[in-house]
Amino acid sequence: MQYGAESLFGTDDHYVFNNKGAATIKVDQRAKTGTVEIKRGVKWSDGKQVTAKDYEYAYEIIANKESKSQRYTSSLADLEGLEEYHEGKADTISGFEMPDGENGRKAVLHFKTMRPGMNTSNNGYIWEAAAPYHYLKDVKFKYLMSSDKIRKRPMFYGPYKLQKLVRGQLTTWVPNEYYYKGKPKLNKIVASVINPNSVAQSIKSNKFDVIKVINSQWTNIKNTKGVNFIAQVPLSYSYLGFKVGKWENGRNVMNPHAKMNHKALRQAIGYGMNVNQVAKRYSYGLSFRVPTLIPKQFGDYFDKNVKGYTYNLKKGNEILDKAGFKKKGKYRVQPNGKPLTIRLAAMTGSSNQEPIIQNYIQQWKKMGLNVKLTGGRLIEFNSFYDKIKNDDPSVDMFIGAWSLSSEPSPNDLYGEKSPMNYSRFVTKKNTQLLDEMDSQKAFNHKYRIDNFHEWQKYMDDEAYVLPVSNNYEITVVNKKLSGYSLKPSASMGNGFPNWYNVAYTK
Repeated sequence: MQYGAESLFGTDDHYVFNNKGAATIKVDQRAKTGTVEIKRGVKWSDGKQVTAKDYEYAYEIIANKESKSQRYTSSLADLEGLEEYHEGKADTISGFEMPDGENGRKAVLHFKTMRPGMNTSNNGYIWEAAAPYHYLKDVKFKYLMSSDKIRKRPMFYGPYKLQKLVRGQLTTWVPNEYYYKGKPKLNKIVASVINPNSVAQSIKSNKFDVIKVINSQWTNIKNTKGVNFIAQVPLSYSYLGFKVGKWENGRNVMNPHAKMNHKALRQAIGYGMNVNQVAKRYSYGLSFRVPTLIPKQFGDYFDKNVKGYTYNLKKGNEILDKAGFKKKGKYRVQPNGKPLTIRLAAMTGSSNQEPIIQNYIQQWKKMGLNVKLTGGRLIEFNSFYDKIKNDDPSVDMFIGAWSLSSEPSPNDLYGEKSPMNYSRFVTKKNTQLLDEMDSQKAFNHKYRIDNFHEWQKYMDDEAYVLPVSNNYEITVVNKKLSGYSLKPSASMGNGFPNWYNVAYTK
């Protein structure tokens, strides 16, 4: 959907909102408001002006329980009245004001508490897209996500609109004749789904104008002619999470007696991961170890003094010995003398995924830890997250991955009320630190930096979630294409290039 789904707000290269997008936003800390004004001429692909009601409707879709949206979070509920709407206690969102009525272009958001990241894209507190109310209003919320109006005939205000959909194969996009910046440069975009095994050959034969590299195939394609290679470090990381609780009644509830709720065990497992060796052997130098849960791309929020868990079997063994995980035969037992079997859930992936996971299992075995794959094999993506989200008892630890917001606050990932806190860990200290980094005091930049650093040290020590690695993302672009850029200031939002700028050179 990247060719039509444009964010309402433009940003600079540090993801800070500017006035160059489809709408402007002005955050007023003292008044506790965010004023959004959609520009005149920003139209849906049927020619209708995008309105304040369209913006409110996007909030309604997210917050209405019948829509079963995964986007509703405690951060979004900072908008006055959103929680009451979510709980069915109110029919409207009291904190969403439309001064000029539903058909006007202005909306004023009233917040309970102002947050320091509210001027930054993907801050979690301000939604950045609209939904076509006039087009979808006759569809009940419970049918919305399965509706043909969403799945087959969606409407956009971005540069291109969907012309044809062949599910699982391709989509065809043509210019949105009502696009507010003018006519896009390309007559048609055809986006195809291909077998990963075909990617390398497709690149070498110049079959596509834009295609992402599968890193494990890099050596096969790196000498391809007639293309440019565009590399970036995405805002993401893979991680090892330990299940220590459950999701109950809208919050994470930690079980103090959970198998993995033993800090020494978690720390030792971290020291058993030879991430640098794996990167060198399997990724041709295109992946690298990540030391903390706040990536380096976040500048001074990143704490360079937190080194994480580098491979050290000796240290891991010492920690286990000291904590009472004694060896009984080939494997260690729990401090209470009971057998210890740790079940690891990991996703299917590239051809290297199986040997990488088996490598980690063998490293842990060297420390006397009996780690087995959940179900005896790698798990398909959807089945994996079904188990993780539903706290399947067959999972003790899991290797997942995050694609991060451009606002560095980790509240939506690791907060007490965050459904995405899949480890289900909750501590008073963690809640305190997360609250402080998004508090009024954190409008002081140094205070917020210090808080981020303290949180990274705390999470590193507690080891409920261990960052593992990140990868360079490489995109192959036909040399005849111009205007393709991954800079945030040139984006349509969500890391996608602004396809309006892309053209063929003559």
